Amino acid sequence: MNKKVRVRFAPSPTGGLHLGGVRTVLFNYLFAKQHGGDFIVRIEDTDQTRFVEGAEDYIFNTLKWCGLEPDESPLHGGPYAPYRQSERKANYAQYAEQLVANGHAYYAFDTTQELEQMRVDFKSEENPSPQYNHTIRTKMRNSLSLSAEEVAALKAAGTPFVIRIKMPTGETISFTDMIRGEVVFHTNQVDDKVLLKADGMPTYHLAVVVDDYAMKITHAFRGEEWLPSAPVHLLLWKYLGWENEMPEWAHLPLILKPDGNGKLSKRDGDRLGFPVFAMDWTDHKTGEKTVGFKERGFLPEAFVNLLALLGWNDGTDNELFTLDELIAAFSIDRVHKGGAKFDFEKAKWYNHEWIKRSTATSLHDSVKAMLNEHAIEVQDTAILDKVIDLVKERCTLLSDFVAQSSFFFVTPTSFDTDSIKPKWNEAKNMFFIELSNAFESSIVWQTTDLETSFKELAAAHQLKPGELMLPLRIMLVGGKFGPGVFDIAEIIGKHATVERIRMVLSIVEHP
Repeated sequence: MNKKVRVRFAPSPTGGLHLGGVRTVLFNYLFAKQHGGDFIVRIEDTDQTRFVEGAEDYIFNTLKWCGLEPDESPLHGGPYAPYRQSERKANYAQYAEQLVANGHAYYAFDTTQELEQMRVDFKSEENPSPQYNHTIRTKMRNSLSLSAEEVAALKAAGTPFVIRIKMPTGETISFTDMIRGEVVFHTNQVDDKVLLKADGMPTYHLAVVVDDYAMKITHAFRGEEWLPSAPVHLLLWKYLGWENEMPEWAHLPLILKPDGNGKLSKRDGDRLGFPVFAMDWTDHKTGEKTVGFKERGFLPEAFVNLLALLGWNDGTDNELFTLDELIAAFSIDRVHKGGAKFDFEKAKWYNHEWIKRSTATSLHDSVKAMLNEHAIEVQDTAILDKVIDLVKERCTLLSDFVAQSSFFFVTPTSFDTDSIKPKWNEAKNMFFIELSNAFESSIVWQTTDLETSFKELAAAHQLKPGELMLPLRIMLVGGKFGPGVFDIAEIIGKHATVERIRMVLSIVEHP
């Protein structure tokens, strides 16, 4: 590549960031970093009616959590500022007017009511949803159907107007997509999109072309839902005289519902019980809260890893990648053309694998925060790290650390004595009375010594250690789970161990 690679993610600040949007960020980021290029975030806020307070901050907080921070953005600055389209408003009108002057666009004075009437008047069985296109534009109120004098009079009177592209008729246009190969469009099937709105703000179609040109974008990665807009953008690059500067495009496959039937949506997540946003999002207008992957207990490394494998693989069976490994392995030619089904169980598998491979130090703050949320205070950092290493293989989500480790720091509030009673007898009762006394008098309190004492006492009582392990576990933990029982005893200490054994003994004896 001769030019320095420059890619951009251009979200609209209209709400939470869907995992499909984060995957678009990721593929942009991987491609840029692999080629020593720049990753730019440009906020496309030209539609002020859809602007949502807090959405821009949310976008940048999400990217920071994922470790995908841009080189240039409204937050980070850069040589092509401003990076909010609303702040670039003055740049767009001149290009729209240039298109009109060159016969590639026109003024349209139609009111909302007139547009609605058009959809009624021209509706038919063959055309159930009429569009403002080459067959209808001459029947509407625009500078193609009106005289130059009428247009001048309307503009002089301050009549609101938009500028629409004049799609050519009977032509085919094409481009080579980095994923899909050659893509061909027929211009008769494309309507005359609005380029400049009545308030002077550009639509996405004009703004994306002007800004990609101004910011020297070399490659544009976006979802396949933007493919129908490609012919408009192709023509704008051509009509504005920038055809040789047009970036290469890659239209990414959709992330599909688990059954493969359509694009994954927030509604699907709500219905099936899994997140589709990266982080918690609270709608400022309705107060509705949507839970994100972060708050559900996902590690950012796992989230990024699972997104990378939704529609891409490196050609091997490897599924676990660090971000640096993804940068090294990523290739656009291995991105799939077809959609990728989202599987939440597989997503949890990624998280489980990443928790297992993470160090206690890296998990420390997240686990401590989870415990604190459940009013479990942790004072000793070293003990928490030891606990994390003991239980992490049992945790799929960070939230699992609460159930899997809370008993190390607080006495269980309930004990599963129903699992003890069926095989309980006087011999076992006497054994645990003596065990609690032996533990209480122990001088050395270490895992191996505790296990040796336990087994020696079991032999003296002619009891099998296997029959005694479950009751001891329930006494210390409250249930049939947890790591090695003597590891638990060592960490919770002599006092807590003895106290819990005697507490359960009193429950079993006097239910």
